[in-house]
Amino acid sequence: MRSGPRGGGLLVAGTTSDAGKSVVTAGICRWLVRKGVRVAPFKGQNMSLNSFVTREGAEIGRAQAMQAQAARVEPTALMNPVLLKPGSDRSSQVVLMGKPVGELSARGYHGGRQKELFEPVLACLEELRGSYDAVICEGAGSPAEINLRRTDIVNMGIARAARLPVLVVGDIDRGGVFAQFFGTTALLAPEDQELIAGYLVNKFRGDVSLLEPGLDMLYDLTGRRTFGVLPYAHGLGIDEEDGLRVSLRGAVRESVVAPPVGADVLRVAVCAVPLMSNFTDVDALAAEPGVVVRFVDRAEELVDADLVVVPGTRGTVKALAWLRERGLADALARRAAEGRPVLGICGGFQALGAHIEDEVESKAGSVDGLGLLPVRVRFAPEKTLARPVGEALGERVEGYEIHHGVAEVLGGEPFLDGCRVGSVWGTHWHGSLESDGFRRAFLREVAAAAGRRFVPAPDTSFGTLREEQLDRLGDLIEEHADTDALLRLIEDGPLPGLPFIPPGAP
Repeated sequence: MRSGPRGGGLLVAGTTSDAGKSVVTAGICRWLVRKGVRVAPFKGQNMSLNSFVTREGAEIGRAQAMQAQAARVEPTALMNPVLLKPGSDRSSQVVLMGKPVGELSARGYHGGRQKELFEPVLACLEELRGSYDAVICEGAGSPAEINLRRTDIVNMGIARAARLPVLVVGDIDRGGVFAQFFGTTALLAPEDQELIAGYLVNKFRGDVSLLEPGLDMLYDLTGRRTFGVLPYAHGLGIDEEDGLRVSLRGAVRESVVAPPVGADVLRVAVCAVPLMSNFTDVDALAAEPGVVVRFVDRAEELVDADLVVVPGTRGTVKALAWLRERGLADALARRAAEGRPVLGICGGFQALGAHIEDEVESKAGSVDGLGLLPVRVRFAPEKTLARPVGEALGERVEGYEIHHGVAEVLGGEPFLDGCRVGSVWGTHWHGSLESDGFRRAFLREVAAAAGRRFVPAPDTSFGTLREEQLDRLGDLIEEHADTDALLRLIEDGPLPGLPFIPPGAP
């Protein structure tokens, strides 16, 4: 790789949201690190309710934490300096360098605050480039969002400032990928277009030879080559920014896996509460052979569930109202009375408690919880960000905490930082179910309470499954992209002499 004070770099942009930028960025990171390249991921600005806490106590997007694992490096706040956590359709909490700095409307953010963050974001990128051989950056949405270009700090704004070549990813499974590639390029200003090195087709099904005439025509129209065609790969389990897919559940449902060890499966229902955050917590359950996980929003869908999970949320009071409006609160109360298992995580744990005082998140003041756990919650202005380690059910447990609510536990049996009453458990710890021994012990308790002849597999390793998935991403790049050309692009920077495609940005 490039020698000198600045490492090589690449920006992975997309024609749309969910085109595959996170997957491709992770895949490139894993491919490069297997070649012996010291590589780091970067995303200047991320909007997501799925976040992670680094070793130094900084909150970043889970996608960047996953990409850091793909690169085999420890995630840091430098890799995601700005994180936006939506609290409604119009406002988000702004997290800068891992710490919350305020709540802003979309207009307020794009109207001025975002521009103020450009220099800190660029400084983080340059610090990473000074420490690694290569930095693979992920864009957001589309670089052709011309209404937001003036204040852009994550797509062409950062690419132009750092002189990064840009690879545009398009999801061909959605259709219209040629129009997306051409239109994305043609809507950019000349100074931005000169950084668009080429394209990468994602999620292709079928015979690539049938696609090649279109790729040739795209080159004739734009002067830019296609760096690869990635096939549609089932069950790619990665931590996502948002959406309602359970990543490793996909691997279990769509690939050949071992059958249940016991006679029964275990059915898990996850309440799809508003502003649901860190729903990746249930990936570890879905990775177990014989565990079926689904998201639900109706009371009748809890009837046949062996375990109900009330997950984290950015709006605990809003989630409580939603649970009550849909009859889910009553269904949870009936489960608790019958001794049927319920697990609340973070905001879900708070909702299961007796009382909430919230002058911070919802500003609703005094609100009654569901009363299933003897817990009082007070929302504090300071956010708790921690990486706790403890023990539960006789097993070592690791997790991470991201919450404003401070829980006062007034009874029950201790359970991590929360408590247990009968078959109702509650904790602020995200990620606890990724601890293999604890997860198996917990599932044995659930199966016994549910009367199921379910037996956890003795050898399921969530960490190993995650590594296998990251290797699959690296394989996709290595086997289906022009890696020699990609390496030259990362090392040498923007390609000279690329033609301008009219009309350009207005």
